Amino acid sequence: MSWFESLVLGLVQGLTEFLPVSSSAHLRLTAAFSGWKDPGAAFTAITQIGTETAVLIYFRKDIGRIISSWFRSLFDKTMRRNHDAQMGWLVIVGSIPIGVLGVTLKDQIEGPFRDLRITATMLIVVGLVIGIADRMAALDETGRRHRAPKQRKTLENLGVKDGLIFGLCQACALIPGVSRSGATISGGLFMGYKREAAARYSFLLAIPAVLASGAFEVKDSLSEGHVAWGPTLFATVIAFASGYAVIAWFMKWISNKSFMPFVWYRVALGIVIIALVGAGVLSPHAAESAG
Repeated sequence: MSWFESLVLGLVQGLTEFLPVSSSAHLRLTAAFSGWKDPGAAFTAITQIGTETAVLIYFRKDIGRIISSWFRSLFDKTMRRNHDAQMGWLVIVGSIPIGVLGVTLKDQIEGPFRDLRITATMLIVVGLVIGIADRMAALDETGRRHRAPKQRKTLENLGVKDGLIFGLCQACALIPGVSRSGATISGGLFMGYKREAAARYSFLLAIPAVLASGAFEVKDSLSEGHVAWGPTLFATVIAFASGYAVIAWFMKWISNKSFMPFVWYRVALGIVIIALVGAGVLSPHAAESAG
């Protein structure tokens, strides 16, 4: 992998990680359209450490309260009713599905799931799901015909059942094209949560999974030596910087804007990919991963 490739791919990772458009799909597609080798699942996992570092800094106050309250609740029973302490447990519970499936489906994630036909299908299908969820949320917020606006749930209403459902939605993002934020936020909207609440929990929920996945790939890469560390670390730094800017913008956007621009973008991109693969312009299968 060249330094220019790492710059471009780092920017793509940072710009798309928190938007409901699938960063893994865009990394795969950027390489395919540019004629580069597939950066691979290991590159994706390691550069995501950069974007998750942006999450840690942006939500540092929330994370600090949650960790502090959670540790105190281990020894003080009265703290177990504290919302921040409960959020600590709910992040752990919600991380179980992606942890189990990530290990179980590792070979599929690094191989068959990276087929561009699967990526394109997921872009379209999940895009439509996000659109339906967004429409339902909008109708609740503005009110329907002969019905007053409906109060949607906040994170104060989050329990173990909903936490697990959020976790299952996040696990779907193991397939390129799904989008971690898209799957979890739309799942939250279907369960009746406000956009901001669903997005905030989505970002917090991603922290253990992404950092664990990145650490796992770092360990494997150190022992097997199949990662170009200079360009990969450079891409990780770029992903951090661009990712932080996107978080700040996105959290403001979702407070009063619709997800429909992302929906139309996903559907259009999926259709273009299917057409190009069908015409033989793009190979559905990844070229050998870049080292």
